[in-house]
Amino acid sequence: MRDVRVTVLGTAQDGGVPQPGCMRECCKIIRSGEGLRRFPVSLGIVGSDGSAHLIEASRSMGEQFEIWDLVEPNIQPLNSLSLTHSHLGHIDGLGLFGKEVMGLHGLTVHCSESVASLIERNPVWNLLCEDGVINPTLWKANEAFEPSVGCGFRIKPIPIPHRDELSDNHAIIIEGLNCKLLFMPDHDAWTDTLSGQTIREWLSGLEIDIALIDGTFWDSNELQHRDLSEIPHPTVCESMERLGSRAINDPDIRFLHLNHTNPLCNPDSPELAELTSMGWGLVKEGDSFTLERL
Repeated sequence: MRDVRVTVLGTAQDGGVPQPGCMRECCKIIRSGEGLRRFPVSLGIVGSDGSAHLIEASRSMGEQFEIWDLVEPNIQPLNSLSLTHSHLGHIDGLGLFGKEVMGLHGLTVHCSESVASLIERNPVWNLLCEDGVINPTLWKANEAFEPSVGCGFRIKPIPIPHRDELSDNHAIIIEGLNCKLLFMPDHDAWTDTLSGQTIREWLSGLEIDIALIDGTFWDSNELQHRDLSEIPHPTVCESMERLGSRAINDPDIRFLHLNHTNPLCNPDSPELAELTSMGWGLVKEGDSFTLERL
């Protein structure tokens, strides 16, 4: 038996970086080969028994599995998938499990009732259910479960307010023996998520050691041609203002789900230097975290 390893397979907002249709310099430089490509947010978890578990199903799964294989060579076939919600980059890779690509059978898909209902109503995804490719399995909010027997870790879904035009949204806590990792790529606003608490108080109440949180936009001026109220996310600047500098007993907080316009995508940006100077971080594809098995 081994300890549990969580690998970051994607760090971008749903469109990835570079984003399709973007002709701005932020994406042109990456297409030229000079910048860092990013894929929609996803995690891969290898349990203590060697079982393989995926968080989010993006259309970039092929590239993400290559990243995963570099960290965890000879990964077993997937034992489970967990879906936080139904926005584009988190669920649009479901079809890759079907006969046209992977040809899986009986893949357990852990999700909320509203996500499962959407899968059932979508004729393409429902066909996966009818063909026995996937098996949506409902979780209960705030109740931890083993995604497969003997995997050595638990997943605990936490309801988080976010645009619910298609389904509800959850953050996921991955629980090892002495470490809890929070995966929260999407939420509307800190005021809604925290319900009067500070970020530190909220994370402390959940007993979080490592927090991978929504960093979609750097600030509110980032998208001049879009109304950010239509795509609400707390900015990294607001999160930094709420947090201040990292104290010795604070959890390890790192940002992900970056929009292609976010200056944090540039490793040489002054914004990233400011973030790290305060003691907070940014995750990149291939980063991994080890959790002691339960």
